[in-house]
Amino acid sequence: MLFKNVQHVMEKLEASNYIASKEIATVIFIAMATEKPVLVEGPAGVGKTELAKALSDSLGRRLIRLQCYEGLDEAKALYEWEYAKQLLYTQMVKDRINTVIADTVSLSDAVDRIAAQEDAFFSERFIQPRPLLQAISSPEPVVLLIDEVDKSDPEFEAFLLELLSDFQVTIPELGTRKPVSIPFVFLTSNNYRDMSDALKRRCIHLYIDYPTPEREKAIVQRKIPHINQTLLDQIITSINQIRGMELKKNPCVSESIDWARALMALGVNELNDTHIQQTLNVICKYQSDHNIVSRNMAKLI
Repeated sequence: MLFKNVQHVMEKLEASNYIASKEIATVIFIAMATEKPVLVEGPAGVGKTELAKALSDSLGRRLIRLQCYEGLDEAKALYEWEYAKQLLYTQMVKDRINTVIADTVSLSDAVDRIAAQEDAFFSERFIQPRPLLQAISSPEPVVLLIDEVDKSDPEFEAFLLELLSDFQVTIPELGTRKPVSIPFVFLTSNNYRDMSDALKRRCIHLYIDYPTPEREKAIVQRKIPHINQTLLDQIITSINQIRGMELKKNPCVSESIDWARALMALGVNELNDTHIQQTLNVICKYQSDHNIVSRNMAKLI
């Protein structure tokens, strides 16, 4: 199922528990219409990965996720050969090897004869597809999430360019694999390092910042429908004030939700200094941030 228009994107994402702004919905609609990948950047925890999950759910497509990290290479992202399986098959057919080389007269001839059979062991039956190959080999269109691409090495980023341009990959032993279906590709970045111009050129760019108070309130309420309204208002106000304190790590939307759940678990219906102090560890991930918020407690409520 494809989206009819931008409003349809917003409605379907909301049905999948993602409150999208019009800007987000517009980028998604354009990307699907033009079959372009989307590079989503922004602070950690603002819902970049959740957007891909919600899109997968709203489209009824399988989500294939590649989690990036330093040192990630093609073998982990694209495919691996099942060497143990190849060895097992070799042991099972070793009697046939004698037949293959029976009429050879030298070691060189025997090696050449065996080498001519190598396609039998570098074939589809021995390949283990990883996320990238799974995505373009799927008979049904999927959502491919390349998560935290900024944590991968520049060499891996360069490898991705062929996939992002033509949705195809090259396997030396098997040749170029064309897509069975075109995946919807999401790349997320937390600005760990700058992405190359070549990668950005192949994508539609989307920056997701911290939401407006109104949208954040709607997000928390969607996740926790039974929250007390006074408490919800105080949480959203306090979180936005805390983000203005120049912390090492600002609390994100997911931490607003965690804080709301923690306060509800404690039976809190209205915030005071004591409640905030008791639960600061939920939203402050560094002791220096904890200290800054504690010193500015009077500004929160």
